[in-house]
Amino acid sequence: MRTDAFALRHIGPRENDLKHMFKTIGVESIDQLIYETLPDDIRLKAPLNLEAALTEYEYLNHIQQLGNKNKIFRSYIGLGYHPAIVPPPIQRNIFENPGWYTAYTPYQAEIAQGRLEALLNYQTTVIELTGMEIANASLLDESTAAAEAMALLFDVRTREKKKANANKFFVSEEILPQTLSVLQTRSTPIGVELVIGNHETFEFGDDFFGTMLQYPGKHGQVYDYASFISRAKENDIKTAIAADILSLVKLTSPGELGADVAVGTTQRFGIPLGYGGPHAAYFATKDEYKRSMPGRIIGVTVDTNGNRALRMALQTREQHIKREKATSNICTAQVLLAVMAGMYAVYHGPKGLEYIADKVHASAATTAEALGKLGIEQLNSAYFDTILVKADAAKVKAIAEKHEINFYYPSNDTVAVSFNETTSTKDINDIVSIFAEAAGKTATAITALSETVAIPDSLNRTSEFLTHDVFNKYHSETAIMRYIKKLERLDLALNHSMISLGSCTMKLNAASEMLPLSMPNWNNIHPFAPVGQAQGYQEMLKKLEEQLNVITGFAGTTLQPNSGAQGEYAGLMVIRAYHESRGDSHRNIALIPASAHGTNPATAHMAGMEVVVTKTSENGNIDVEDLKAKAILHKDNLACLMVTYPSTHGVYEASIIELTKIIHDNGGQVYMDGANMNAQVGLTNPATIGADVCHLNLHKTFAIPHGGGGPGVGPICVAEHLVPFLPGNPVIPTGGSNAITAVSAAPWGSALVCLISYGYITMLGAEGLTSATHHAILNANYIKERLAGHYDTLYTGEMNRAAHEMIIECRPFKANGIEVTDIAKRLMDYGFHAPTVSFPVAGTLMIEPTESENLEELDRFCDAMIAIRKEIEEASADDKNNVLKNSPHTLAMLTTDNWDFPYTREKAAFPLEYLHENKFWPGVRRVDDAYGDRNLVCSCAPIEAYMEN
Repeated sequence: MRTDAFALRHIGPRENDLKHMFKTIGVESIDQLIYETLPDDIRLKAPLNLEAALTEYEYLNHIQQLGNKNKIFRSYIGLGYHPAIVPPPIQRNIFENPGWYTAYTPYQAEIAQGRLEALLNYQTTVIELTGMEIANASLLDESTAAAEAMALLFDVRTREKKKANANKFFVSEEILPQTLSVLQTRSTPIGVELVIGNHETFEFGDDFFGTMLQYPGKHGQVYDYASFISRAKENDIKTAIAADILSLVKLTSPGELGADVAVGTTQRFGIPLGYGGPHAAYFATKDEYKRSMPGRIIGVTVDTNGNRALRMALQTREQHIKREKATSNICTAQVLLAVMAGMYAVYHGPKGLEYIADKVHASAATTAEALGKLGIEQLNSAYFDTILVKADAAKVKAIAEKHEINFYYPSNDTVAVSFNETTSTKDINDIVSIFAEAAGKTATAITALSETVAIPDSLNRTSEFLTHDVFNKYHSETAIMRYIKKLERLDLALNHSMISLGSCTMKLNAASEMLPLSMPNWNNIHPFAPVGQAQGYQEMLKKLEEQLNVITGFAGTTLQPNSGAQGEYAGLMVIRAYHESRGDSHRNIALIPASAHGTNPATAHMAGMEVVVTKTSENGNIDVEDLKAKAILHKDNLACLMVTYPSTHGVYEASIIELTKIIHDNGGQVYMDGANMNAQVGLTNPATIGADVCHLNLHKTFAIPHGGGGPGVGPICVAEHLVPFLPGNPVIPTGGSNAITAVSAAPWGSALVCLISYGYITMLGAEGLTSATHHAILNANYIKERLAGHYDTLYTGEMNRAAHEMIIECRPFKANGIEVTDIAKRLMDYGFHAPTVSFPVAGTLMIEPTESENLEELDRFCDAMIAIRKEIEEASADDKNNVLKNSPHTLAMLTTDNWDFPYTREKAAFPLEYLHENKFWPGVRRVDDAYGDRNLVCSCAPIEAYMEN
């Protein structure tokens, strides 16, 4: 065995397993299986043109050398991004811990209680600092959160405002530039007109429905918005505030000022800069808007025994489930980063946060005073962490960069300096000396921080926050380490067992791919640092784009979208821009198969398109005749087809080239959803099947971990004619020659985790990538054949093969009183996370093993499924007291004196022998979703305070 070949470490089945697997499937070789699975007319004719694979050792040396090309300047740029101290116990025990970063979205609450508690802590932090009533469990970044706020306020307009067609949204000129760009992108397609101006001179009118303010302003000025918001309310206009989370420790909260929505980023709560991400954005609002709020909400409920339990609340109001009626397509949060930010608040507690905020503010005030003594004017009359200095910007910049320091330069004669928790007295002296040198003066050394407060009395925070016990007891490292471990033990992640989720591709996230994320020469660069300081990043990102171009067959890539849903949106907005450039702005019809992901129609709606659904045939494929008829019917207005390949049903549809030709013949473009790209890499590609644009889930096919529901990256790759429209950024030039405005805040989105996909591709190379696809298909078909006779596979290809995933039929089990949910919960007793439940077909399970699972694990999963099938046969519709209906079984149940069930403890908890060696215990019994939705609690307040009388 080649010990230095990464492919052999990433791919699960061993060479000596293949003969057995081939025999089970009924093929002689992997080539025969691929021939019987993939239509021959879309097979690539040559291997991928990629560089030879590096070994893990070579790659880690390479990435270290590449990282050394990045220049780590001290950053005082601000604009929503600040150097932060990642507490070492959080870095080691969460950020670098596969028990946290390899978990899946907590749809199966009973085996996700740890992550859910960590997210509840995060929500509580946001609610209490913002003064709002409800918060979600994170969004992607501050700018897209602001766009979601705009959409929410547009959606919840009063009947009078809707009747009057009030569609104007006022945006303060103090807004961050990247946020304004994203607002511009998101407003036009949904019919919102942005009006940018000075909030102090703004004239309220009946045609306005909402406003957006920045707190503090983009250059640091702190405004008292209370009277503005009061006047807005008088005119039936609602207000969103984008607020710096750390400033809210010192400033009156948005809720107390009267805001309807508060958004921002929690990056400075212990999250690395990472050249722009990933970072968890927050979104908080009033309780009355909870059903219009985007993203996920974690809530408190009870389990079967009436014990406290957590779960994702109001799951059916997740925006993308509303399809074309949705106001958002969010289906990815930033869970791992939200967990870290929430744990930062837990570790420091209210007193610790006050100390940090006071130190940051004192650093700004001390510098302002020192500059004043030199006769250098500071322009902000009130500020928290950012001062605006009147100076010759070019002269200051030259001196600052010589000292490896970055400021922000809003104009030729102003310099903004944003302070952060890493700022020391030495740093302050260095900053002052730079301005002194530029002014031809000599600075006096500063030895202590000033006690001056530059916040007006009217805005000094007086309300308490984070009073709950969890924020006031884990302040030693021993305590926080044990608390994190306690929560980790409640979560089932990939470091315990296979997570066979169809459409989600929970593959190995290799340690060698993850290690560079902790390297300071990668994780400590501001996204708006001069490009010349980020040469390592620029080379890595450019190379990754080139690799993705080769893999997809396309001409250009943007890495800016920071989730799959964002990628979908970016793809459609690029198509929209292309049509407009040709004078075809009337093209607004999106054809979408009935089997598509819910995000597809939601995205089309957000992009200003009208959704026309095409039928699915009995065999689960797109109905070609129906699609052709609708394409011809709408040919004058056809914008695009949104298609997933292989299909959402886990099949390589043989008619795909015919389908894409129909669209092109009728003037449309083809958008391919890249959710199933793990079944294409090295075998076929989007360009070959006739697509014009695709998004890729780097957190699926290309090995970025799911992190419990995020981070994600969703780049789009496009054909030559769409390259000019790739999105730009207002601070750092990016994108095509005719770029659309930004879709995400940072120029290259969540750049830090792009290192993972770069490592994955670089260490696998063309042969390894293709082998990974081969083994994904092999593993899926092995499971299909092992389950044959126990479960029916709903859809297969023309030669009875599955692609990389398959849907198994569970609806007939209703005759035994068993629902698909019962199977999902029973799998927990066997130590497995359930496959995807009831998507895309209600009452079914969609299984995707990925290439990373070895034969032993595949067999263990199949043994569990077969054992459950026998348990289903033993159940009856008349008797609900059975092992499936009572699942999952907790340790508390097994250790009570009373056992009132008609089966043994052994059968409940240890139905197969392997469980005696490696048992995972669900944290709670089956949760009561309905109870939790009736009694919605989304923070750490005691549940008794919210119980129904």
